[in-house]
Amino acid sequence: MSQTKVLKLGAVPKYAQLETQLLAYVADLEPGEPIESERSLMETYGVSRATVRRAIADLVNDGVLVRRAGQGTFVAEPKVQTNLHLASFTQDMTQRGRVPSTAVLSMQLATPDEDVAQYFGSSAPAWHLERVRSADDEPMAYEEQWINPRYAPDLGTKDLRGSVYATLAEDYDCPVDAAEQTMWGINADDRLAELLDVEVGQALLVFDRVSSSRGRPIESVRSWYRADRYRVHMSLDTSMEA
Repeated sequence: MSQTKVLKLGAVPKYAQLETQLLAYVADLEPGEPIESERSLMETYGVSRATVRRAIADLVNDGVLVRRAGQGTFVAEPKVQTNLHLASFTQDMTQRGRVPSTAVLSMQLATPDEDVAQYFGSSAPAWHLERVRSADDEPMAYEEQWINPRYAPDLGTKDLRGSVYATLAEDYDCPVDAAEQTMWGINADDRLAELLDVEVGQALLVFDRVSSSRGRPIESVRSWYRADRYRVHMSLDTSMEA
């Protein structure tokens, strides 16, 4: 990209023009390859550092590029796309040709918070499980999961590096067959950034789910997913009422 391509003032802001140019540029690069430095882009396109940083920031937010502290800006890996459906992380990644793995951070009986206790119908200690879920050895999500011990009394003795849903179905005859889920976005704090190997402030998707098995409250889980590696597809139709 050594040839000068000076951008000019017009109806389209310079940062938006630069984004278009950068999209064409990175299309010829492989995931993980670095892009040119900010100074080089400034010289190539005749724009200010602020314009370059705005364009790069937008492409980082869109998951096209990724910043690495002290190293530079690189072409991002393709995102894993999922349709909204009821499936475990293990099933979801396997269906998309990725190899799932899990690091169990903690598993213990603990006092649930008010919302979980209300859903379970009891404030008695429940199973509290914290895990980092990865795809192809890359951290994808952090999960904080509560499991109702009434239906899985010795869950703490099980190997929970795989699918908890499979364990509930196979060992306790409690297949998760219904759930309600809410999703929103946040920026990673220090702890989440460390767990997911991202920079502080990076965009994350949060999923809050309560699940049941044959009408019995079995699970409450909150998951923090890397927005640069994960996206959600939803199909809508006109039969849905506002």
